[in-house]
Amino acid sequence: MSEKKISILGCGWLGLPLARFLAGEGYTVKGSTTSEAKITKMKEAGVEPFRIVIDESIEGDISSFLDSEILVVNIPPKRREDVVEYHVGQISLLIDALADSPVKHVLFVSSTSVYPASGGEVVESDAADPDAADSPAGRALMYVEEMLRSESAFNTTVVRFGGLIGPGRNPAEFIQRMTEITSPAHPVNLIHLDDCVHVIAEIIRQEAWGETFNACAPLHPTRSELYAAAAESHGLAALQEERSSDTNFKIVNSDRIVEKLGYTFLHPDPLAMARGGN
Repeated sequence: MSEKKISILGCGWLGLPLARFLAGEGYTVKGSTTSEAKITKMKEAGVEPFRIVIDESIEGDISSFLDSEILVVNIPPKRREDVVEYHVGQISLLIDALADSPVKHVLFVSSTSVYPASGGEVVESDAADPDAADSPAGRALMYVEEMLRSESAFNTTVVRFGGLIGPGRNPAEFIQRMTEITSPAHPVNLIHLDDCVHVIAEIIRQEAWGETFNACAPLHPTRSELYAAAAESHGLAALQEERSSDTNFKIVNSDRIVEKLGYTFLHPDPLAMARGGN
């Protein structure tokens, strides 16, 4: 059992299950939320709760929250027109706060949206230019990754997750809000919540700091195959498919985390995830 203290900035869909798991592993865990309504859930998970809001300034007891050896940063860019400037501003404030803290290791939860849609396979070194990212959020994440890596007061590891799937995020639920399948021939890059939690826990356990890892299920069925599997297993009508021949896709290679950490994916097949319902 470890006595290390871990702070998790952002205890939402991923952060709260992560906090609960790490607390169960014997870590002392602090978690942040922007909502008072989540405080009770965090306490029930064995997590010391903090209400922290990072906007134009930091609201909340950030000093006490950052009184840990390890910080997990799990606050994705918000959907807004100035997403790059806003997210960079948020992390700048956080870095300033970290200067007065005992944090020695930062794990930044990023996304495979940092990669361009190159029409082929991408590995960690292929995210070199923020302007080539496939979305404004991807550009914001690229800038933030570099900001954190450039700090000498702590070591940063970046984990780039694919599309998140799990409780409340099953393709069968998405189908009910869709009118057709766009880009049906494009391969998917997905990761289950269980794997997200275990990947982060394994990075912490093995003290794999100063690294960058992709984390996606090793199998990449097409969007057409994914939604067909979800529809069939949940008794839903099959959707029409958009006629498209574009090559604006990518296949995210996660071999490095398997080779470096010896990680075995709990959910390697997105089709099984789609059929499972959770």
